[in-house]
Amino acid sequence: MPVYKNKTKGNWFTKFNYKDWQGETKQKKKEGFKTQREAKEFERKFLNKVKADVDISFSNLIEYYYEDSKTRLKPTTFNNKQYIINNKILPYFGKMPLNTISVTTVRTWQNKLIDDENNYSQTYLKTIHNQLSAIFNYAVKYYNLTENPAAKCGSMGKKNADSMQFWTVDEFERFIAIVESKPTSKVIFELLFWTGMRSGELLALTLNDFILEGEVKSVSVNKNFSRLNGEDLVLEPKTPKSKRIINIPDFLAEIIKNYVGKLYDYEPNQRLFPTTKYYLWHEMKRGCKHSGVKKIRVHDLRHSHASYLIELGFSPLLIAERLGHEKVETTLSVYSHLYPNKQNEVASKLEELHKK
Repeated sequence: MPVYKNKTKGNWFTKFNYKDWQGETKQKKKEGFKTQREAKEFERKFLNKVKADVDISFSNLIEYYYEDSKTRLKPTTFNNKQYIINNKILPYFGKMPLNTISVTTVRTWQNKLIDDENNYSQTYLKTIHNQLSAIFNYAVKYYNLTENPAAKCGSMGKKNADSMQFWTVDEFERFIAIVESKPTSKVIFELLFWTGMRSGELLALTLNDFILEGEVKSVSVNKNFSRLNGEDLVLEPKTPKSKRIINIPDFLAEIIKNYVGKLYDYEPNQRLFPTTKYYLWHEMKRGCKHSGVKKIRVHDLRHSHASYLIELGFSPLLIAERLGHEKVETTLSVYSHLYPNKQNEVASKLEELHKK
């Protein structure tokens, strides 16, 4: 590996020829390495990447996978992906050459996670496996891997939880009676329960997103809030369909107006709820403890809203639009278990009509 020392600057550089993916000879030069070893390591990794052979190590593949993913994903999405790979995938596969990872290897890894003392949920196991499968799909497309061993092995876990937690209106009223001592908490949880929006969507809202006067009151969901490495980020919504207008009842509009009327030195383009998801989690925990209602996650308020709409008889299409689901099939798959009673109602109505 040809590496050289820059006698003027005192550091190292590497300069070498390689063939690109079209077979053309190119030259690569990289300067500024502190040591000869760093320069050689750069050249080795660069040639591995260009060569795109399946004998590279899994850990090297992940470096290139991260480079590619980071430019295409939102920072929060990339951070979640990186956490799962670094903690659940790399420790097992990291040192293995890519072309030695078989279906049996993946199966053994799955069994270790399934039997792990942390007792991971079925949905989390599914998420971890999907990340591994995405990595192998990348290797198949760009690194000449013949097949995806994770896909051939089959998944683990489940896409949806066996049971969904949600509150009835009565349970929510008992909860809100506790947290309403804090005005910010009251408005936040009222909005989450009665609109079904995601917590990140709510935390990104400004007063300019609301229409609180006139016959039709509404809130425009058009951005998403997250905190990453101590930095507050306002990003694009989760999917294109997440951008939506949610009509709100008059009582909810009054709650928001009363809240805004008591704010000091507030500008309508500023975040209306300058807090974090951790605050919501803490308030949820406090409210559940003192109200005696069953513990659910903040995200389960979204499920509570959907289940209430289903009970009122609204169509899956309308619920999908209100929740910002990309497809109505998503709504049906997530909430299908809440529809059996509606099927009974259909059968009873048909029987009634048939007798006439």
